[in-house]
Amino acid sequence: MIIEKIETFILKDKLSNSFFFSQWEYSERCICVVKVTATNGQYGWGEGYGPATVLEAGIKLLEPFVIGQNALENEVVWNTMYRKTLDFARRGVLAASMSAIDIAIWDLKGKILNQPVSTLLGGAHRTKIKPYATGLYFTDHDNPSKNFEEEAKLYVSQGFKAIKMKVGLGIKKDVEHVKMIREIIGDDIELMVDSNHAYTLREATQLAREIEKYNIGWFEEPLSPEFYDQYNELRQKTTIPIAGGECEYLRFGFQQLIKNKSVDIIQPDICASGGLTEAKRIGALASANGVDLIPHTWGTSIGIHVALHFIANIESVPGRMYQPDFLIEYDQTENGLREKLTFPSIEMKDGYIEVPNRPGLGIDVDEDVLREYTISNAVDNDSVMQKILK
Repeated sequence: MIIEKIETFILKDKLSNSFFFSQWEYSERCICVVKVTATNGQYGWGEGYGPATVLEAGIKLLEPFVIGQNALENEVVWNTMYRKTLDFARRGVLAASMSAIDIAIWDLKGKILNQPVSTLLGGAHRTKIKPYATGLYFTDHDNPSKNFEEEAKLYVSQGFKAIKMKVGLGIKKDVEHVKMIREIIGDDIELMVDSNHAYTLREATQLAREIEKYNIGWFEEPLSPEFYDQYNELRQKTTIPIAGGECEYLRFGFQQLIKNKSVDIIQPDICASGGLTEAKRIGALASANGVDLIPHTWGTSIGIHVALHFIANIESVPGRMYQPDFLIEYDQTENGLREKLTFPSIEMKDGYIEVPNRPGLGIDVDEDVLREYTISNAVDNDSVMQKILK
């Protein structure tokens, strides 16, 4: 089956209420999705993680290398994109553009072969995944924890067995917030914290030591992602597992994390770090070095379904009769694109999400919703670049 057409769509969703964390404030969602169509009319959907207009420009750059190739030969397509852009795309947004195309090809391949992606990856070791609610962002600059109690209680009532909260506004406030959330959710629900690389090594060490008593599942992105050695040093100073990797690209970036013993848990975003083809290689690296892997997700439900299929395929711990639950990130901030763009919708039952067993990623895109959220006046990337250069 030959790839005939690649289409991009920049989708924008204006939020009813903005939210923020240690680095940025969001008032809207803006995401680039891609549709790859074969000569027989079958198609697959993918998405990239990063600035949407730049992602779209990257996909347009890669398009001529992909058109005309066999959709069943995803590794050949991936390696063609990689070789053609090696001089300037070893890291960053172009890797995310590759990821979006690669994911769409996997979805297309599954539909052509009438098999779910998890089967094409080698099979599903598990049929359901435990989601953790990513939330507890800050919504009020004067009172950052204003809605924390109500939100935390909502996650508990919905049946979440794990919750990740934001920190990074200062050690004193962070400790207060962590203490508050632990008291609200009790001891039976897992609690993780994420500072989005807000802190220095000294600050992260102090915070980690002060919140250890609250039984924290992991401390995500405590430091800037460049500081591999400092991550390693922080691991030696706290009992809290250290997690990171959403800012890494390709297996080579994750090799640096693992080689430097920087983290206990790697968190590749499959929509940025090289797609499913590369995620398999990253997973092999993690397995060979005894490092846990829990993907980062952010965007539409396309990305969530990608992670579901990938996590289903992660091998179990050898020789272990009892296997712990595997986690998937399930962002709970306002996101019309996540809730309405694809069907069937995601359902959590008894604290778990089932891995789809339908062909491809197991979803399709509602074209009416696609048109509703697509930016009507397409951005001219050349004009944008000219403005930047000026």
